[in-house]
Amino acid sequence: MLITLRVNNLALVEHLTVEFQPGLNVISGETGAGKSVLIGGLSLVLGERADRELIRSGAESCSVEAVFNVQAVGPGLREFLEQNGLEPCVDNELLLKRSISASGTNRQFINGSPTTLAMLAQIGEWLVDIHGPHDHQSLLRPANQLDILDAFGGLQPQRREFAEVLRARQALDRQKAALIVDEKTYAQQLDLLRFQVNEIAAARLREGVDAELEQEHKRASNAVRLRELAEMALSILTEEEHSVLERFGAIGRCLQDVQRIDPGVEPTARVHQQAAELLGELQAQLSRYVETVSIDPERLQELEERLNLVHGLRRKYGASVAEVAAFGIQAKEKLESLEQRDAELERINLQLATVETQLRQMGETLSARRRKVVPELSRAVSKELAALGFKQSEFSVAFSARGAEPSASGYDAIDFQFSPNPGEPARALRAIASSGELARVMLALKSVLAGVDQIPVLVFDEVDANVGGEIAHAVGEKMEQISRARQVICITHLPQVAAHGVAHFVVNKVVKAGRSRSEIKLLDAGERVAELARMLGGHSAAATRHAEALLENRR
Repeated sequence: MLITLRVNNLALVEHLTVEFQPGLNVISGETGAGKSVLIGGLSLVLGERADRELIRSGAESCSVEAVFNVQAVGPGLREFLEQNGLEPCVDNELLLKRSISASGTNRQFINGSPTTLAMLAQIGEWLVDIHGPHDHQSLLRPANQLDILDAFGGLQPQRREFAEVLRARQALDRQKAALIVDEKTYAQQLDLLRFQVNEIAAARLREGVDAELEQEHKRASNAVRLRELAEMALSILTEEEHSVLERFGAIGRCLQDVQRIDPGVEPTARVHQQAAELLGELQAQLSRYVETVSIDPERLQELEERLNLVHGLRRKYGASVAEVAAFGIQAKEKLESLEQRDAELERINLQLATVETQLRQMGETLSARRRKVVPELSRAVSKELAALGFKQSEFSVAFSARGAEPSASGYDAIDFQFSPNPGEPARALRAIASSGELARVMLALKSVLAGVDQIPVLVFDEVDANVGGEIAHAVGEKMEQISRARQVICITHLPQVAAHGVAHFVVNKVVKAGRSRSEIKLLDAGERVAELARMLGGHSAAATRHAEALLENRR
């Protein structure tokens, strides 16, 4: 319930605080006194768009604060505060505040936490339903009408089950979308990965192969020159007239002659012998090398092709053979994952088919149950409307399909329809032009739904306009009936309605220091009789007796 409303510098209001009571709170006063400014302030703190023209002349800003007791509100509100990083309620009290400056700066707070206007409006949907001749009323929205129908018929469990299955289907849809964006892209990815994996695998790369190929290619491309140089060295060593071996043999013969004369040269002779053996080994190796140097144009071409392949792989996949190999491993793993996607997609598609069937069956069952509830709701609302003066009216519910794609509420779309007079076609409730008719339909619905509607505060801003006589008494009784389950705040000009309030406030416009301002006062018993008498047309003894009778009859 709304505990306190504080309004500062809004239109005719300078400073005003109202402490509301449980049950039916009525607000009366002369036309233009500022009664609707209170409802305007409440609308602002509940997220309605603001106009700087509302700021009281001479003030830099205006502000509105509202304190609610949210004990009767479900756990969803507490979860909403927590999920959005807002301060929790203390002792079940929720504080909303909004300030609007002349410069256009708006600030809003929930339990002291700065917040957005959109979030303030979301909170407002939990707390207050404002009904007025020109207000957008929640009961007129088809989606909310479906909520009402389900609440009246006790269909929330089936609807929650449907929503859970729908969420499961949506989760499967997201999994499927994550695996692939479209078949063309998927096929392109597979083709590319397969090519990359096969290309790298076919190259049969190993560590250091690029260096080996470079070296072999260098030898093969220089084979003619290598053989010429090796044969030249071999010729110098063995075949020329003064070859190294021939001259080295002459040195050996000289050392032999020296050793016969001086045996002490024997170590030097051994060094010569070792050198001779090395020269022999050099000759053998040069001979073998000459034989290994092959002038093979075909092999040279093979080496060039192999090197071009390795260089091409390095340009595409990495700076070295090791990086190319690593890329190939990663590409293979990704390819395997994508190839398994087909199996995963098949699994998801099978689950989707099962869930779609389940969703359709549950939706059809929910629709059938709703259609059974419609006559009950229609009869109950029509009964209430009869008590409000519509003796032969028709209230009905029109069904239509949402289409192939359901919402969390199912496949159905409905529209409350109403015909106030016999012979007139029923029209959508939101199309009713008469505020008096609309007000009574709202009251009838609220009377029927008082036990199931979860919004704790209902505000009626002069919705009893164009109503009088016995109908005014019926309107007052209905509001009192509704207030037994919800707090009701009602601005009224009808004494028959005002008499039913548990608390009666009066708004007056006064002039102080040359400025007009609105003030509000909670009336005591005597003051209440006087106000009702004024509303009845004067302060005569007859009006006073009538006022007293209205209050007495209420008791």
